[in-house]
Parts: sequence; structure tokens; C-alpha cells
Amino acid sequence: MKSTINFNYLLFITLVAALGGFLFGYDTAVVSGTNEAVWSFFHIENGSFFAGFFVSAAIIGSILGALCGGTVSERIGRRQSMIFAAVLFLASSVWCAICSSFPELLIARIFGGFGIGLASVVCPCYISEMAVAKYRGTLVASYQFAITFGILVAYGVNYLLDLHAGGAAVIDNPALWDRIWTTEVWRGMLGMCAVPALIFLFILFLVPESPRWLIVRGRVSAAESVLGHIYRTKEAVREEVRATQNMSSGESSSGQWEYIRKHKGIIKAILIGMAIAILGQFMGVNAVIYYGPTIFKNVGLEDPLLGQVWIGVVNCVTTVIAIFVIDKVGRKGLVYFGVTGMIISLILAAGFLHFKEQWHLDDVLMIVFLGAYMFCQAISISAIIFVILSEMYPTKVRGLAMSIASMSLWIANWVVSQIFPNLLEALTLEGTFLLFAACCVPYILIMWKLVPETTGKTLEQIEKYWLADDVAEDATLRGDSI
Repeated sequence: MKSTINFNYLLFITLVAALGGFLFGYDTAVVSGTNEAVWSFFHIENGSFFAGFFVSAAIIGSILGALCGGTVSERIGRRQSMIFAAVLFLASSVWCAICSSFPELLIARIFGGFGIGLASVVCPCYISEMAVAKYRGTLVASYQFAITFGILVAYGVNYLLDLHAGGAAVIDNPALWDRIWTTEVWRGMLGMCAVPALIFLFILFLVPESPRWLIVRGRVSAAESVLGHIYRTKEAVREEVRATQNMSSGESSSGQWEYIRKHKGIIKAILIGMAIAILGQFMGVNAVIYYGPTIFKNVGLEDPLLGQVWIGVVNCVTTVIAIFVIDKVGRKGLVYFGVTGMIISLILAAGFLHFKEQWHLDDVLMIVFLGAYMFCQAISISAIIFVILSEMYPTKVRGLAMSIASMSLWIANWVVSQIFPNLLEALTLEGTFLLFAACCVPYILIMWKLVPETTGKTLEQIEKYWLADDVAEDATLRGDSI
């Protein structure tokens, strides 16, 4: 297989698209280092509606971006959509750095969030459509690694800029440049996103459009030209074109919504995708990432920021491991292992809180239990979510279906980020951990009973699974196989 594939070219394309994930992670996490400075500068009361709105503005934009992402990517193509997302990232970061009012800052953050939502739909979809079946899981999972790496870089940039500003001399009537990097360093933190955004925008002009999108639009010659750079033989190129044409034939004149309504299997696939996207948020992943210091402070840890760094490192390193095993172990195998580990880790963390005083337990145990939790989620649900969503839908509606699933994910993300402080107050941290553990159960049941194993299967084979009229009559569709 590998001898017929130009893997270096495929890897280059994947890394370019994964830059969208890096920007996703950076723009999401960078706000953590700017909150108090922004609230102080604009005289926003900590805990007020507007303080929370600043934190959630990017998530609101992400919901809008995910909602529009499918339509945009279907109309103008995957590559043009990524270019649009890069422009949004660039404009948002520059605007944040030079804004003169709090409403301006909020609007700029929403613009950046729109780019995040758009990228979360288009980038993994593009990688999935460019990749060959044997390596698709690994390549799409690299997008998740880019997200976690972007989060770590955001923490690092925030720390270094804060260190620089703290050691700088006091400046009277500073110019805009000095305000960005010294006296109002939160501007520099938010504005630094412009650097990777500019690189992303430039390098996108070096990659082609998705061949599957081109074929569905009737541009077969252009698709063959793209596939000719991926496959080393003309026969392999023709086979890819034939397979895509067979799955999209007879449907070119119908709209995407009409196509979905005509096929109950596709409706089922969309509902399943929404379910795993939503449940993945209510299992506590982003709550731990967003509120890690709060959790550690609640426990009584002396240095909560050190605990957050540990969580971030575990998240990033584990994602690297997932990239190398996802196409060997399989999507469902990782979920069974990881979600089971998440349940155990959350129960242990809750038990620690319950027996801490009675048994005089060391606070470091909480770092161990949450570190184990982050390991289990990073190697399972976080590693496979964009892989599953990018490969389980037909080419004709992949953009729209991914948009629906991604929008569901971002809405759930926003809800969890807003209610987590209330959960701590109503259920205590111990009860909140047990609630997250309970939400893991339906997730693993859905993956077990309703989602097929897609490892090593072509997108066309996966599409046939959902479109099959009578699954039981086809021996290849029984159990976990396709």
C-alpha cells in the first residue's frame, strides 16, 4: 500500500490543515491568561455577566462558525473555507491587540471564535477526504494533537509575555507598541495569534482542493490531477475517482437536506454524531481544562497553576501516543479502554475528596487521579472525535453533517463552561466528578451498539454501511465490521 502512495505529500497536506487546529487550541486557551487584566482594564466586576461573556465570546462565535461551516465548505470548497478561517483568525487577533473599547474586544473575540468553529468543521473534513483509508485515523488525529499543542503554546506565550512585562521599566504615556507588549500585555497575548494565522494563510495557497469535493462538483480532471500527487499509479487514481463517483451518482441535482431526508441511515448517523459530540463535553473534559486551577485550589493544592501545567503536558503527550495507535488499535478499542479509565479515575478522585480528611490523604493524589483522567480522555474521546465525525458521513453531505455535529459540540462546550461553577456549588466537587463519571456510561454504550468500527475502511465503504437498506442481510455489515 505504502509503495503506491506519496506519503510525504500526504503528510505535508495534513500538517498544513492541522495548523487550523493549532490556531483553534491557541485562540481557545490564550484567554485564560488575560481574564483578570482585561477585567481590570475595562473595569469589569469579576463574576459579573460581562466577565463571563468575555470568556465565552469565542465559544459563541465557534457555535456560529460551526453552524455555517458546512454550508460554506460545500459552496466554496474546503480549501477556500480554510483560507476564510485563517483571515478571521488574523483579523481577530490584530483587532484584539488594538481595540479601544470592551464591546470592540468582544466582537473581535466572536470573530475569532467564528474562525475556530469553521476550522473545527473544515480542517478535519479536508484531512479525511485527502487521506487514504490505511492512514486516515493517524492523519486526522494529528489535528487533535495540533489543538493540544496550541493550548500549550498559548500557556507558554502568556507566561513569557507576562514575565517580560513584569520586568520592563515603567513608561509614561506609552505608545501603542509599548501598550501591546508592556503596560497592557493582554493585548500582546491575544495579538500573538496573528503570527501563526499569517503562516496558515500563506501556506494554504500551496495545497490543493479536496478531490472528493471536486468530483461531486463534476470537476473530475482537477480531482485526477490532485489524486495524481497522492497516488503513484494511474490505476489507483482511477479507482478513487470511480469509487467517489459511484457513491455520488444520481444525487447531484438534489439538495443536501433532501438527500438526508431520503436516507434514514444518514439521519441516524447525524444523530449519533451529535450524541457523541455532546456527551463528550458532559464527561468533563473541557471543564477540567478550563477550570483546572479552580479545581486544584478547591482541593487545597498549594500551587494550582503547577497542577494545570501537569494536566496540559499529559494531554499533549498522550495525544501523540494516540496518533500512533489509532489505526492499529481502532477507534472503538481506544474508546472502550479510555472511557473505562475515565470512569475509574473520576470515581477515585471523588473518593479522594470524600475520604481526604478522614484518611489524611496527600493532595498530590488529586494530580495523579486527574492526570490519569486526562490520559484516558486524550487517548480516547478527544483523539477519535474529529476522526469519527470526519469519516462517518457521505461525501455529498459531509460538510453539512459535520457542521451539525460540531455545532452540537460547541453548544455543549458552552453549557458546561457556564454551569461548572454552579455544579461545584450545588453538588460539590465530589458530586460533580460522579456526575461526569455517570455521563461516560451512555457514551460507551452508544459507541458499542450504534457506531461501526471504521478503522482501515474507505470513506465509500463507510458510506455504504449507513445507506444499506437491510444491514442484517449483508454479512459484511454484521457486528463491528463494514
